[in-house]
Amino acid sequence: MDAQAEAAPRGKQEEPSIEGIAEKGMDLAALGWDERWSDMWTAWLQELPEAVKRRFGDALVPVRVAFAHKHLYRVIGDGGEWLAEPSGQARAGMLEPSDWPCVGDWVAASPRPSEGRATIVGVLPRRSVFARKVAGTRRGAQVVAANVDLALLVTSMTQDFEPRRLERYAALAYDSGAEPVIVLTKADQVADEADVATFTAEAMSAAPGCSVYPVSAQTGAGMSELQAVLAPGKTCVLVGSSGVGKSTLANALTGTSHMETQAIREGDGKGRHTTTHRELIPLPNGALLLDTPGMREVGVVTLGDNDGLQGMNHAFEDIQGYAKSCRFQDCTHQHEPGCAVLEAIEAGELDASRYRSYMKLQREYAYMKRSEDERVRQQHQRFTKQRSKAYNAIQRSHRSRKGR
Repeated sequence: MDAQAEAAPRGKQEEPSIEGIAEKGMDLAALGWDERWSDMWTAWLQELPEAVKRRFGDALVPVRVAFAHKHLYRVIGDGGEWLAEPSGQARAGMLEPSDWPCVGDWVAASPRPSEGRATIVGVLPRRSVFARKVAGTRRGAQVVAANVDLALLVTSMTQDFEPRRLERYAALAYDSGAEPVIVLTKADQVADEADVATFTAEAMSAAPGCSVYPVSAQTGAGMSELQAVLAPGKTCVLVGSSGVGKSTLANALTGTSHMETQAIREGDGKGRHTTTHRELIPLPNGALLLDTPGMREVGVVTLGDNDGLQGMNHAFEDIQGYAKSCRFQDCTHQHEPGCAVLEAIEAGELDASRYRSYMKLQREYAYMKRSEDERVRQQHQRFTKQRSKAYNAIQRSHRSRKGR
């Protein structure tokens, strides 16, 4: 079970550490704070309930979540670094797992420096949300990272390479609001330069418009080109399946051995899980790196009004281009006459496997949207029923007092 989705444990909890941030506190600008965040902070404070204002007063400061362990967090800001938990009022408003803070979030906290602790009062609205469906058959969204500028979609140039998986990652990244960048690792294990060119071309076909960087964290090949796109103050997240070299890449980018690494399994070449948590790490050039555990499943999600169409349109812009020439505006690209998409497949201009991946993602997004709408409807019914029961109880109590 994912740590973000688990219920808060009772009793003593393990205290996370963020060894990647050595200083006791960082300048907010170095953490990604800018004028837009400052304006949002001012507006957010004005909307606080009076009870919260009375309790915390002027003690609230903006801090960023750098490490998460279940519902216990390490936050860092101008004044230092603290172990933090949400207040009772904040917990009451976190109805879904996606409502809880995650690494990369900006939160309002009230520090207690003498204790090394802080209370999280609320989460600022997110600029970008990289989320996926929770693993298994359960419904719901798991927020992988928040307020990310670049999503580094990592896959290795080995037998693990899978264009269809890259398509999913790209759709999720575009949907999140982050810019996807594909990183092809383990270039040192590719014997022929022509094979590197083939992997690069397949990656570009899987995610048209995305920049692709073949690199070797072991030899340093291609690393300077990748580091050039990680601008100071920008937040980047590493996303990929197990064993593709994310932790080795993170170590190369940070210039440390902060993240543990493991060799791939013998025989099948499959990767092993190394990273077991999410952590925000400052890079030497001033950018921020968020490493994540490997993903076994890449299920799509819909959050709120987001139906996934924006991400789909970006990730499959080639298919969208053909679709504009279809005879019917509501063409489903399955059997209609004059379908430009099907004609492109017949002409060999569009890969049939990419088309099948596109149609499958469309069905998944439609199903998730229907499920989300049904969940919201049921939640509203439960709320209305509870409110009606409470009102009836008050009325009965009132009539009982009048009858005495």
